[in-house]
Amino acid sequence: MVACRFGLRFGVHLSLETKQGRETSVTLPKARKSGHNMTDQAWQDGTWETADGLTLHYRDYAGDPARLPLLCIPGLTRNARDFEPVAERFAGERRVICVNLRGRGDSEYAKDSASYAPATYLQDLSALFEQARLSSVVGIGTSLGGILFAMMGAQNPERLAGIVFNDIGPVIEQTGLDRIREYVGSGRSFPTWMHAARHLRETMLDVHPDFTISEWLRLTKRLMVVGSSGRIVYDYDMRVADPMDDADPETPIPDMWPVYTALPPVPKLVIRGELSDILGEPTMAEMTSRIPDCESVTIARTGHVPTLDEDEALAAIARLLERAA
Repeated sequence: MVACRFGLRFGVHLSLETKQGRETSVTLPKARKSGHNMTDQAWQDGTWETADGLTLHYRDYAGDPARLPLLCIPGLTRNARDFEPVAERFAGERRVICVNLRGRGDSEYAKDSASYAPATYLQDLSALFEQARLSSVVGIGTSLGGILFAMMGAQNPERLAGIVFNDIGPVIEQTGLDRIREYVGSGRSFPTWMHAARHLRETMLDVHPDFTISEWLRLTKRLMVVGSSGRIVYDYDMRVADPMDDADPETPIPDMWPVYTALPPVPKLVIRGELSDILGEPTMAEMTSRIPDCESVTIARTGHVPTLDEDEALAAIARLLERAA
């Protein structure tokens, strides 16, 4: 078992020792296309049950059952729609499963905001593996999702046949952490998609300085939904910020290198945005030198995080899949 304080301060304490999720069947209705779908790929809606009684959701894109599936875990405030480019590229060839962590997307919100913490997310994912009968996957994790895969690799290495870390690593830059603390949980709503896209452009122009308005609209429709009031809102429970707000900002960030260097001997890929304020260039370089079988790629003029529709990112993921067993 590995226990440590979590660098992004999404929880007070992280233990890699998890409880088993409740046994239940996986709900798989007919394949459909969602109004939010930005690809030509259809998916099935899958659900699973957590140990504390929540119903969580994932998109399940069909693929060759003889090949390793992809399991995609989004970042702190993101959802399954973030991986539409990955599904567009690899679904059909491989099964692609894109999860909504508790409190995100179509997953139920937590009863207790203290459960918005890595230890609980890991318990939830363990239940998904059991209930969806997953054995080994190639993990693609954005930010928080990448950290969860690192922790999963320490706890259940047999579950991972390859890992993609999207703009995350063992050292998390303080500048980026401070920025995240400022915006997470500050709910906003907008009368139209264009108003929402313009707001996103104002707040994230340093992340995607070359985006056109159509690209901002596309990103907006991945991050937001039409709320119950008819206004455009972010697609996550604002209480995911509670553990961060409750944490002592003076608590030092732990040394995560032992977790990353102990990862199973499977192919690994680090994708970094050239302008990232979360994953520094020296950290990425050290990852490729200290972590076995680890490739890296930098996405030019992009901050935290790359959208994974970049040609360089998709090509690098394809190379990793060729190396995975």
